[in-house]
Amino acid sequence: MKLQITTIFLGVSMLIAGGSCIKKDNYPGPNASLEGSFFLDGTSSKTTVQTCTGNFSVRLEQLNWSSTPTPQDIPAKYDGTYQNTELFSGHYRVSLKGGAFWPVAPTEIDINKGAKLDFQLTPYLLLSNFTATMVDSTTLSLQFNMEAPIDGGIPTIIEMQPYVNTTRIVGPGASIFDFSDANKKPINKEWADMTAGDKAPEIIVKNLIRGRTFYVRVGVRFNNDDKSSNLSEVIKIDVPK
Repeated sequence: MKLQITTIFLGVSMLIAGGSCIKKDNYPGPNASLEGSFFLDGTSSKTTVQTCTGNFSVRLEQLNWSSTPTPQDIPAKYDGTYQNTELFSGHYRVSLKGGAFWPVAPTEIDINKGAKLDFQLTPYLLLSNFTATMVDSTTLSLQFNMEAPIDGGIPTIIEMQPYVNTTRIVGPGASIFDFSDANKKPINKEWADMTAGDKAPEIIVKNLIRGRTFYVRVGVRFNNDDKSSNLSEVIKIDVPK
């Protein structure tokens, strides 16, 4: 009996000692957010830049927490926007990581709940006048023009390809292989060496499924650090039955 009482007292003492070592966490949880859009620079209206390259993001570094903060990235969405609603309030350096765009200088902002920051971007190439035409019951002709907002210093152009999917989320990492990657066209040229014909290509996509609806766009890929692409707008295609 004595042994049992001693054991009970010992257990209670250990619980009290352990409880005294527990420190209360006084740091607030994530209570801030940041969102924004990527717009085409130099336009009078706010034209959203197509950003679904799969490797393009907004990079945050919290400067009030550390002089050498660990970066955290917010991926770009397919509609040319970004958002993170689980951030800690503070002073941040914000920059862009990846993408086929001319560099944008980092900026410092205070991020609290509901913070917004838009970016004006200049793509290496604009893919304009994009058309998608059914040339027969299952064959699609895609045509577009390449234009350079800044003429010099563009990375080597590796290839172009169509992106075809059954939803509006279409682009690198979101396409049907047989209609998309299977129709890649190598380019491997510098912009200065491209002819007028090179800059106004046609891509043919064959054997589309009858009676189905597809969403299509084209992309041009560069030999930059992350092999990013500039993309056209998205066009909806109804294949006849």
